[in-house]
Amino acid sequence: MLHGHARFFTEANELGEPELSCSVTAPRGVLEHLTVTVVNDLSPFVVNEAEELVSNVVSVERSSVDQCNISPISIAIPFTSRYRGMYKDVMVKVSDINFQSTYLTPTSLEGHQGSQKGSGAVVKTGQLGIFSVVSCLKKETWTIPRRGLSRKLNMDPRISFCYPPSTLSSRVTVDLKVQPIDQSTLSILKTKHDEYYSVMSTSSLVHLEYSTSLPFNRAITVVLPCPPNQEKRREGIETDAGRATSASIPTVASTHNFRGLSASPRKHRENLKEPLKVLGYRNSEEEWILLDDIAVRNARNGLVSFDLDEPLERFIVVRLSSAMDNGHLVQFIQNLEHAIHNVMVKVVLWQNKDDPYKILVLLVPSKELSMELHSLREEGYCGPPEPSKTFKMREGEQVSFRFSGNIFASGKSSLIIQNSIPQIVAGYRSCCLDFTNETFKDKKK
Repeated sequence: MLHGHARFFTEANELGEPELSCSVTAPRGVLEHLTVTVVNDLSPFVVNEAEELVSNVVSVERSSVDQCNISPISIAIPFTSRYRGMYKDVMVKVSDINFQSTYLTPTSLEGHQGSQKGSGAVVKTGQLGIFSVVSCLKKETWTIPRRGLSRKLNMDPRISFCYPPSTLSSRVTVDLKVQPIDQSTLSILKTKHDEYYSVMSTSSLVHLEYSTSLPFNRAITVVLPCPPNQEKRREGIETDAGRATSASIPTVASTHNFRGLSASPRKHRENLKEPLKVLGYRNSEEEWILLDDIAVRNARNGLVSFDLDEPLERFIVVRLSSAMDNGHLVQFIQNLEHAIHNVMVKVVLWQNKDDPYKILVLLVPSKELSMELHSLREEGYCGPPEPSKTFKMREGEQVSFRFSGNIFASGKSSLIIQNSIPQIVAGYRSCCLDFTNETFKDKKK
């Protein structure tokens, strides 16, 4: 445990109220020379599209010349994370002045401000720079010996891999991440592209990174969920994982063990009408390809299995209701990969009932709109106008607002701009909201 003095750094938010930036525990001599500043304008440079920024971006500097080498300090940064889930991790990202970043695993996800307790990512570090808390895909690392390996994922035991003996010529390490695919994302793509109507469901998008580029000497077997319908897809791991355990590989002796995974005869006949396709991304070609020669087998509880004879950077299984053009299928995966990093959002501009000159501008994920509007009503805010039309943004993008009419800023807190997605602040993308003078009138009698 780090012994020292604790200091709470605060900065005024858009309401003019003090807000905790972070707390630092360090020797008194170090604390006296630390400067902490909220620098949310730098969010596009510190977060990538595969991450969700869930905190303020905080710059921690030392007034002395030697910025980098200090005795270890403990930093706790408040954060809010909506979508933790079994595939996500909360990490602290530290970036230098060139925005080269390293990741720190929090020692705790609870922080304190005096007697107050809340979500706070706590890390111990001797490095200063730009700190942020991000929600990112959880990573599992395996070492595959020459004798082979049979492994189920800790994050989701329904997903398993079997590397038979001598699959690789030497010991290899692999990093694995799983990107779940939201049903709403599929629905949006199918609505925009008629040619995707055959897509019923997909597996998660699996990312693999091997420590070497050695080819496979033998095919590996993969098992993962790709349900026949989305109702089964939404069943939690609590119901599926236990039943699916037997569908994972008990030993590495033979990949023929998977032949026992087939579903009941009636369901098997039904599933024959649903083509299953594997698509993979090869590093050498830097593009998605349809692996049409791979036979995908249906198993119990919405699981599928297939044999893979080459290392891929990422792959996905698609279940179709009918045959689909190969070119359209590749295009679908390309668009899907782009879409999963987008967030559909709306802008809410409401005024306070008790103080109609106080206007709140909120950027809200569309699927959370009802919950956010309910919270705003409880806080004394109301419309009109109605929330804006839906538009999409990517992680790290910024949005700027332009107003016309009687809305103006007469000081830092006169126009309150709050962001449900912390990384989206005033900046790049222009979103013109034309609210007229008639929209907001003084309701005081």
